[in-house]
Amino acid sequence: MRYWLSILFLLPQFIGSAQSLFGSLQEQIELFTKRQSMSTQVCFLLDLSIHNGKKRFFVYDIQKDSILQSGLVTHGDCGERYLSTVRYSNQPGSQCSSAGRYRVGASYKGIFGKSYRLHGLDSSNNHALKRALVIHSHTCIPETEIYPDQICNSQGCTTVSPSFLKTLSSFIDRSKKPILLWVLDRR
Repeated sequence: MRYWLSILFLLPQFIGSAQSLFGSLQEQIELFTKRQSMSTQVCFLLDLSIHNGKKRFFVYDIQKDSILQSGLVTHGDCGERYLSTVRYSNQPGSQCSSAGRYRVGASYKGIFGKSYRLHGLDSSNNHALKRALVIHSHTCIPETEIYPDQICNSQGCTTVSPSFLKTLSSFIDRSKKPILLWVLDRR
């Protein structure tokens, strides 16, 4: 499991079928989403250990065990001018990313436009609402991979390109149940 998403970038043919990549997570995701009354159709998986110039936000079809979409996503700057690799913290004011499982909540119009509140469900992210961690877009995020270059940082939010937010919104807004967003900590 340690290298499950890294394989994705080395072997593009796995994009259609994620069984070898998510096989060990699929059962956990199914059980968790059922217990939490969340969507059992789709979830969002983020592997922030992947270089931030590569796609590391995955829309995962739970039932078909496949990746439907992928995009670039920021990690928090932890209060530094720029942070090239992710560091995690759940502390208010840390400006770091927080690992763990989230329930994607209601949308609202914020300073970056349409945004979605994130409700932390684990001890590693249970201050998400207090920290105002949300999904939103920003124009500093390109549409395509720029590896080996890097994208901008956030202040802990899950920040994507404007176009990718529209893609995510289509899944979130049509879902009858909340969607799971899981920031995987593979340290």
